[in-house]
Amino acid sequence: MKKVVKFGGSSLASAEQFQKVADIIHAQEERRYVIPSAPGKRFDGDSKVTDMLYGCYHLAEAGEDFEKELAEIRERYQEIIDGLGLQISLDGEFDIITKSFREKAGENYAASRGEYLNGIVMAAYLGYEFVDAAQVVRFKDSGEFDAELTNQILGERLSGLSQAVIPGFYGAYGDGRVKTFSRGGSDITGSIVARAVKADIYENWTDVSGFLIADPRIIENPEAIETITYRELRELSYMGAGVLHEDAIFPVRREGIPINIRNTNKPEDEGTWIVESTCQKSKYVITGIAGKKGFCSVNIEKAMMNSEIGFGRKVLQAFEDSGISFEHVPSGIDTMTIFVHQDEFIDKEQKVVSAIHRLADPDSVDIEADLALIAVVGRGMKSTRGTAGRIFSALAHANVNVKMIDQGSSELNIIIGVADEDFEAAIASIYDIFVVAQL
Repeated sequence: MKKVVKFGGSSLASAEQFQKVADIIHAQEERRYVIPSAPGKRFDGDSKVTDMLYGCYHLAEAGEDFEKELAEIRERYQEIIDGLGLQISLDGEFDIITKSFREKAGENYAASRGEYLNGIVMAAYLGYEFVDAAQVVRFKDSGEFDAELTNQILGERLSGLSQAVIPGFYGAYGDGRVKTFSRGGSDITGSIVARAVKADIYENWTDVSGFLIADPRIIENPEAIETITYRELRELSYMGAGVLHEDAIFPVRREGIPINIRNTNKPEDEGTWIVESTCQKSKYVITGIAGKKGFCSVNIEKAMMNSEIGFGRKVLQAFEDSGISFEHVPSGIDTMTIFVHQDEFIDKEQKVVSAIHRLADPDSVDIEADLALIAVVGRGMKSTRGTAGRIFSALAHANVNVKMIDQGSSELNIIIGVADEDFEAAIASIYDIFVVAQL
């Protein structure tokens, strides 16, 4: 069996955390390929190394002195090296970084050095081979990740290595220039490596014991999710649930490799399993609840709208022409509502309204701001009668007015629109009726 293991920044913030990680890796010989993030915060108020690198590079880019800031980063790594009793030096690497910063090598290069240096330290501590991600993770000239070329290069490079450390978060263009994924991209690297080595399991170690049914900032000590499908995870991640970078799903999904979210500080916890499909029933009807604030709705009315061919296309063209993407489009016989991100829309609202009138000739256009969208997700909803009724009952009991409801044909999720001010109360009421009531 082969396992790929990725460790987040909080799991590698100090020498003590490194020791925990090494104990986890050595506990199972199947854990053969390791993807480290850059060191995270050691305590409240501390800085992540990646943020320190961004700040340091911005000084270099502005032509200002950055040596003091770079020295602080060097101290962070030296503290880890000394705490682990390693006999390695990063002086040569920091000389290269200093020169590259002065030559303005780019923000992507600067940000990637956190993972790169941590990978060197991790490989030395474990006694594993170090593989620079810039040599094996490829991006196209357009900046798009080249999945197939990467899979070929990475597969060939790792085929002769029984154990290796590959830093997360970055890769390179064909000419060697470093390119990073978006923040949290080490999750993606782990998934890419898992696919390339045909791993049996991809373990993603962080500072929580898997996914929770609801946001712990809203629900006190919410129940954990034992098993979740890729599709359910996509829905929850898109609506704001954190823990795993949503793009990390794709490389392993196509190979059917399960992801196990684990807690570095509680390695005995089973965590959450993310799978393609399962016959295991959810403990509850719903798998999870997630949502976002900051939406607005554009409500369009026109008599006999349903019989006018192309009306919806004309309305959506008004948004497309202004570079605005929509979230949901519930409609009735004579009405159509477009939900959009308020911060994207607010500066272009009158331009969009004018375009709607010009293109679709509606009877009226009305805008409502400060709305939130909540996704109630669960594979168990499809086989359970009355799920929507229970949601409405819970919201009514909490005096929450429903602005919109949208359910796809898959019956995997129900999207509910409420006022921003009702967001927390709505999530709490749904959690209570589906989870607390079942305990």
